[in-house]
Amino acid sequence: MKLFSRFRSGRRNACEELFSARALCIAGLLAMPALLFNPVTPLRFVQFLFFWFLCWLAGKKNNPFATVLVFTGIVAFNLIMPYGRVLYSIGTFNITLGALMTGIHRAATLEGLIMLSRLAIRPDLKIPGGFGALVGESFRFFAGIINLMNSKKRVTRKNLIEDIDRLMIDLSGDGALDAATAHPLSASSPQPDTEIQTPEYPEAVPAARTKASGVIILAIVVILAWFPLFLTHFLL
Repeated sequence: MKLFSRFRSGRRNACEELFSARALCIAGLLAMPALLFNPVTPLRFVQFLFFWFLCWLAGKKNNPFATVLVFTGIVAFNLIMPYGRVLYSIGTFNITLGALMTGIHRAATLEGLIMLSRLAIRPDLKIPGGFGALVGESFRFFAGIINLMNSKKRVTRKNLIEDIDRLMIDLSGDGALDAATAHPLSASSPQPDTEIQTPEYPEAVPAARTKASGVIILAIVVILAWFPLFLTHFLL
C-alpha cells in the first residue's frame, strides 16, 4: 500500500513540476466544450474514460467504487421513464434503449466534468482580483475537505454530528483546542491532556511556470479530447 501511495505521489509531483495551475486551467477550459458538444453517447463515454485516465496519471485520488456507483445511479434513475425500443422486461418494468442511452449520456457528462475539474483545478490556482482570491480559497478549502474525507478521520453515520464538527475544527486550524470546549467528556472523547493531531489542508504553493514539454503535452491532451467530437462528423 505504501508503494502504491509513493507511486501516486510521484506522479502528482511530476505533474506539478511540468504544468502550472493556470496552464492546467486553460487546458481544461479548452477541453470542456469537446465533451459538452459531443452528441454521440459512446464517444462521450470514451471522453469520460480519457479524463478519468488523466486524473489517475496526474496522481489524483479517485474512488472507482464511488464513480461506478454514481454512474450506475444516474443510469438507473433514467430507466424509470422508459422510451424507445424495449431491450428487457422485469415484470411490468421495461428497460428501453432510449432511456438507457440517455442515462449513459448524462452520467458520462457529469462524471467527465468532475474528472476534468479535478484535473484542471489545483489549490494554487490564482485568479486576479478579490473575487479570484475568494475562488482560490474556496478551491483550497474544498481540497482540504476531500483530503480529510479520504483520511482515516471519516464521517460515520453513528457519530454524524460529532464527525462533521471535528472536520470543521480541523479545517479551521483550531484542532489544538481542548475537545472539552466542544463536547462533554465521555468515554469515547479525548481526555484534556490528549494531544490532538490536526491534518492540514493544502496551502497555496508558489506558482510554477509550465515547461516547454508541458505545453506540448497539454496541447496533445486538448487535441485528443476534441478528437471524438471530430469523429461525429463521420458518424452522423
